Amino acid sequence: MSKFSRIAVILVIIIIVVAWAVYPRLDDFTGSGSNDAIAATASRGPSALPVNVSVVQPKYIENKIKVTGSILPNESIELKSEVSGLVTKVHFKEGQQVKKGELLISLKDDELKAQLEKLKYSNQLAKETEGRQKQLLDRGAISQEEYDISLTNLNTTSADIRLLEAQLDKMSIKAPFNGTLGLRQISEGAYITNGTVITSLYSLNPMKVDFAIPGKYAGNVKVGNRISFGTDASLDTFEGEVYAIEPKIDETTRTLRLRALADNKSNQLMPGQFAKIELVMESIEDALMVPAVSVIPELNGHKVYISKGGKAASVPVEIGIRTDEEVQILKGVEPQDSVIISGLLQIRPGSAVQINSVRD
Repeated sequence: MSKFSRIAVILVIIIIVVAWAVYPRLDDFTGSGSNDAIAATASRGPSALPVNVSVVQPKYIENKIKVTGSILPNESIELKSEVSGLVTKVHFKEGQQVKKGELLISLKDDELKAQLEKLKYSNQLAKETEGRQKQLLDRGAISQEEYDISLTNLNTTSADIRLLEAQLDKMSIKAPFNGTLGLRQISEGAYITNGTVITSLYSLNPMKVDFAIPGKYAGNVKVGNRISFGTDASLDTFEGEVYAIEPKIDETTRTLRLRALADNKSNQLMPGQFAKIELVMESIEDALMVPAVSVIPELNGHKVYISKGGKAASVPVEIGIRTDEEVQILKGVEPQDSVIISGLLQIRPGSAVQINSVRD
């Protein structure tokens, strides 16, 4: 055997010995270790999705809508005279509070008073004449016709007196109801007609709140509904109660007009003010509310995900009232259910979930 052949045989033997020594360890490293890792991974299963939940609790809610409206006086008129005449006396001050029947304006009435005095004398004479004629008729000294003439004369003068007294009463302009007077438009010595505005009179407590709501809510409102409202002139919130509802929906705006009464003892409300109104249409004592973010719209309705036994369950629901942050659930969930409110894009029915936080 040549020298080269002997060297080749020795190298082959060395390689076989090294391979025999290394192979068992390599098998332990690559085979047994990998199997253990695979077994450990399989034993852990898929990882749970961390989520936040809200626990369903019955709560009191109010079904409200927000609209705008106007503040109106309870009563208001422009004071005018029924007759023409010369103003002889102004009995009020601008902005004064007056009582019903209080004298405000006097017109010149000298001629009417003189005519009334004359008629009273004529009436007194007619009364005495009728009395004498009555005695004569009882004795048969005069005919029934003669007595009837005297009685008619008496009745005529009495009616004329009542007419003049009514005309005289119109020469004194009085407050028709309790209220606050506005600015005066006439002065003493002015000649006014039945179209002349003297001043305005307002009844300011209570105040009326005039507003309109969309026609679709017509079936949800009734007399007695409460409102709360604010104005630009005050930071306070005022309360009122609906007392009248227009029995017709406006064909142009498709809205329904309502009026409420609000207390104004503090005199903070003024006619013509703009009002931001919240109308309480319904109060519910034990509504089941969930965060609006948890309600998922579907083709045929809505659904929520509930955490049960570490799994996510899809539940179809029927919704009711919506608020800014919550939705009422009419059917589908029960008190104490844990409604999932996060990770909704990753969740599938039956997904494993892990609760991170709970919101009541």
